[in-house]
Amino acid sequence: MLNRVRNWMRLGRKVAYKAAGRVPGALDPEVVRSMDAEQSGWYIEETGQLCDGFQIKPDDIVVDVGTGTGGMAMFAARQGAEVLATDIDEDAIERVNNMAKGQFEGRLRALVSDSNPLPIPDGFATKVICSEVLEHVPDPAQFLSELARIGQPGAEFLITVPDPVAENIQKSVAPPVYWAPPNHVRIFEREDIQGLVKSVGLDIEHLGRSSFYWSVWWILFWSAKHDLSEPEGPLLKSWSKTWYTLISDPESAHVRDALDQFMPKSQVIVARKAA
Repeated sequence: MLNRVRNWMRLGRKVAYKAAGRVPGALDPEVVRSMDAEQSGWYIEETGQLCDGFQIKPDDIVVDVGTGTGGMAMFAARQGAEVLATDIDEDAIERVNNMAKGQFEGRLRALVSDSNPLPIPDGFATKVICSEVLEHVPDPAQFLSELARIGQPGAEFLITVPDPVAENIQKSVAPPVYWAPPNHVRIFEREDIQGLVKSVGLDIEHLGRSSFYWSVWWILFWSAKHDLSEPEGPLLKSWSKTWYTLISDPESAHVRDALDQFMPKSQVIVARKAA
């Protein structure tokens, strides 16, 4: 169950939406998630911007470590990049490879790996993505060293981990299994994760915070005791409708931005390997 929610959290699904002045009666929560992500600078197809400061180009070689549902890998493939995705979950890799057939065949391939070590040669990638993974691994410094190894000189890295503000609230509301392997085994303070990234020889170029919406969703998720095999219940739907009402109003963008800074779900780091 937690694996499925983690995959959602990678902001991997993209659906079309149209901002409206009122909330539709049967609002699809996926529309809200896509809308929130795009307004926050994620998945901008027209420019290849995966997030602020991290652009995918057709000549890139991208490695997505811990790909989950494959949303970031497929975004990169749509930009024309060569993409290699890894994940420890065999079912996830099978789904990504099935989705790649026909649409991205020859440009996107996915393989099962615990990613430590990565079955990839030194200096392979121009872009490396590691989103919502490091909080699961026993030795994040060693894991980051492995990521740095596969990057070419000058390669860019997109690294996200849960933000400590929301995670510390989760400690009061989430069940113990959430804090046991293979789920979250640590909380990264902002200075600590930045220090780890620098310690493996990467220079930080951009820092961001992402998604107050998901922080609250998680808190309500545990309260609602929601079963992910069923449609979302009234509590989670109500939250999505409330957020939709806010972000549908162009004059409320500063409110969304302030909330994202106050209690984001994720810390976002864009870094570069020295040329």
